[in-house]
Formats: sequence, C-alpha cells, structure tokens
Amino acid sequence: MHKTIHMISWILLVVGGLNWGLAFFGHDLATWGLSMSILKVVYLLIGLSAIYEIFVHKHNCKMCNPNATGMR
Repeated sequence: MHKTIHMISWILLVVGGLNWGLAFFGHDLATWGLSMSILKVVYLLIGLSAIYEIFVHKHNCKMCNPNATGMR
C-alpha cells in the first residue's frame, strides 16, 4: 500500500513540477481544457502529495538515508 501511495504522489509531484516549468515559458496545464473544479482537485492532490513526501521521503530514500529500508 505504501508503495502505491508513494508512486501516485511521485507522479503528481512530477506533473506539478512540469506545470511550474511550463509556466516559465508562459504555458499552464490549466489552459489545456481542464475544468476549474477538476483543476482544483488536481492542485489539491499535488499539494497533499508534497506534504506526504515531506514526511516519508527520508525514511524511504536510500540516497537521503543510508539505513533506509525502501518501499515495502
């Protein structure tokens, strides 16, 4: 279960990061036809994913924590 949540949060963080990168060039994923209600849900999920990763990343990351057990 933890691995699934981690993968979903990682994907959402990548989407959020790409959106920020595109914003540098004047583009935004929001302008690609998503309704405002769906967009708010996506942004909420990206924010929750960031909060989740803040708390669990170091425990699971073998580069940040040499004693990490990894995902189970």
